[in-house]
Amino acid sequence: MTCSIDTNSGFCFGVTSAIEKADQELKKGPLYCLGDIVHNGQECARLEQQGLRTIDYDDLRTLHRARVLLRAHGEPPSTYWIAEQRGLEIVDATCPVVKKLQDRIRACYEQHKADEPLPPQIVIYGKPGHAEVIGLEGQTNNTAIVIESADEIERLDFTRPIYLFSQTTKSVDGFNGLVEAIKAKGERLEANGIFEYHDTICRNVANRVARLQDFAREQDLVIFVGGKKSSNARVLYKKCTEANPNTLFVSSPDELKDKLPISDMSSSPNYKIGICGATSTPLWLMEACKEAIEK
Repeated sequence: MTCSIDTNSGFCFGVTSAIEKADQELKKGPLYCLGDIVHNGQECARLEQQGLRTIDYDDLRTLHRARVLLRAHGEPPSTYWIAEQRGLEIVDATCPVVKKLQDRIRACYEQHKADEPLPPQIVIYGKPGHAEVIGLEGQTNNTAIVIESADEIERLDFTRPIYLFSQTTKSVDGFNGLVEAIKAKGERLEANGIFEYHDTICRNVANRVARLQDFAREQDLVIFVGGKKSSNARVLYKKCTEANPNTLFVSSPDELKDKLPISDMSSSPNYKIGICGATSTPLWLMEACKEAIEK
């Protein structure tokens, strides 16, 4: 048996930067984090042992003169306003890619919000309620329209300008399909023709799918390690199973005990097990799963 870890799996740049910032700031003293710093229970537990305390928006409104870390997903302007009112010190770990997208959406909103006679529609291709999307909506004073598929374009008013952006972690194919659906609908309705679209998907995340599937096809068994709260983990796990149906989802090494096909592993020569994970999966957790399998 051989067991290998996918070198393309694990934290993306934005999450890595946020984790490193948390580790550094915890050395200075107490630190709060608004929401789970990453959608992985084991990594959150590791940082909690060092003193990181996870809070929600209700907690934020009761804090005073504390240090609060904003995670890679980014936050709406209202969060910064609350922090200023409460005398809080912000440790901003917003991913640079997300921050740039926030700036672009806010600039688009400010430029067109007073357009006459047709006020614009800023549309975000994303998951409603996702932390990043909440931050993006905030750049438009919460007037943006969030849609997750081409099936929802009936919600758009094709007599008004449309400016389309994307959540950074969404599918490139999904975004392109949405663009084509909006174009086709606009042409049929002979709309005013103002449709601008901006592919703002992070290629560091988007390109993982093809590499992940290539890795999965080379294995007899794939162990996908991800957090149960992570939407990215669910998406990538599904992509893994498409490439190799013999894929198991686990969140910790303890879950491997009753899931491994021991008889197949022991009877098949050169049995190959591949371990991979989501953008929210720490390398140390995948290494722990590898060690558990080898033992």
